[in-house]
Amino acid sequence: MNRLVRLEWKKLKQKSIMGEVIIYWFILLGLPVFFVKVVSADFGQSFDSLFELIQSIQRGIVLLGASLISQVFIDEYKNKTISLSFGYPISRKKLFTAKVMFIAFFIFLTTIVSYLLTGAATFLMNQMFPFVYFSITGSNLVSYFSGMITGSFMVTLISFIPLFFFAIWRRATILTVICAITAMNLPNFSSIFQLNSELIVIMLCGIGALSLFLSIKTAESVGEV
Repeated sequence: MNRLVRLEWKKLKQKSIMGEVIIYWFILLGLPVFFVKVVSADFGQSFDSLFELIQSIQRGIVLLGASLISQVFIDEYKNKTISLSFGYPISRKKLFTAKVMFIAFFIFLTTIVSYLLTGAATFLMNQMFPFVYFSITGSNLVSYFSGMITGSFMVTLISFIPLFFFAIWRRATILTVICAITAMNLPNFSSIFQLNSELIVIMLCGIGALSLFLSIKTAESVGEV
């Protein structure tokens, strides 16, 4: 399985992917300062409000997930290169599992690094141009790192929402991207639905997990060329 996962990475345009990741990191690490300074100073009033802002910003990596899904699944269908993969002496379910594991690992690791870069950049910027109106304590750091793990896991699950219907079944790149944009922004409009944003995130994670399950479960049938 490890060999299959590594093979998925080798098949991609690695420099292009890493370039895209660096752009995401560069944009996301500066957004907390922008929102506190330009949108609302309330984000800097407490650790909880600032961390909630950082968590919502990290959901932007869901769009990177859509890009990976498009390249790992949709492009292979369109280019017919997936037919070669189906010729391997392994089941399609195992092949799809390897593809999913690669995407999950890549998104999770990218989000972890993004949290670390964003946290460090926010701290350093606050030292130069104070905009946070609370003292950072040891418990804050513990909460940040634990929330980082949980948040990265959630981002990974939400990234898989378009996988089954839009990528494997419909094989539609544009719809996959639109679905990802909708999913990553939906919690920000929780007040419109009169729901707690955390509840919406949990629901999105559930949908992502279901999409993930169906993608692997039906690989032998829906996964046909």
